[in-house]
Amino acid sequence: MSRTLRAVAALSIIALLAGGCSKKEQPQGDLPNGATLMAEADKAMSGVTSAHFTLDVAGEIAGVTVGKAEGDLTKEGSAKGTAQIAQAGVKVETSFVIIGDSAYLKGPTGGYNKIPLAFAAAVYDPSAILDPERGVAKLLRTAKAPQTVAKEGDAYKVTFEPDPAEVQNVIPTKATGITGTVWIDATTKKVVKGEFGVPGSDGKPGGTIVVTFSNFDVPVSISAP
Repeated sequence: MSRTLRAVAALSIIALLAGGCSKKEQPQGDLPNGATLMAEADKAMSGVTSAHFTLDVAGEIAGVTVGKAEGDLTKEGSAKGTAQIAQAGVKVETSFVIIGDSAYLKGPTGGYNKIPLAFAAAVYDPSAILDPERGVAKLLRTAKAPQTVAKEGDAYKVTFEPDPAEVQNVIPTKATGITGTVWIDATTKKVVKGEFGVPGSDGKPGGTIVVTFSNFDVPVSISAP
């Protein structure tokens, strides 16, 4: 074997060994326990006073008319933002404000209409998301079979089985058989993203609902329009 071939062979062996070592830098066993992460995230999210959120719906989910939403939330239940809602097959953009038991929806004429929050909740009600006893924190607290499957960037990816009664306070569906995944910031333990798979029903194929959270505890001002 020539000196060149021997050098190439040696480099190949080194590369293989290095590749093997790199895969072991954070093997599955080194990831934090899923139940522990969920408990830490529950505590972290219970202390959040405000946040910015986005929601995106992909696919066709029975009973879901909201396609996307974005806005600001407070722990007390106030919220403001924009949403895209399907009405008679037409996507309509609207702005909303939620304060107490009332919701204000911006109509096609440009003005806001005040309606009971219970009516608006039939489409989507984000006011419970930061409530420690109804929102994300409660969803984490009641999660079944949490498993940390990876670390992606600065967040741990945890799969789990959502409690059917609790998940509907976070995403706009009452479907059963939903699968859940959350991304928990490795440092703050706050949830930065949630992804929920919704099975098909009532002639609809189902789809995915993704929510993201950012700007934690940044002061927001929400008042009636």
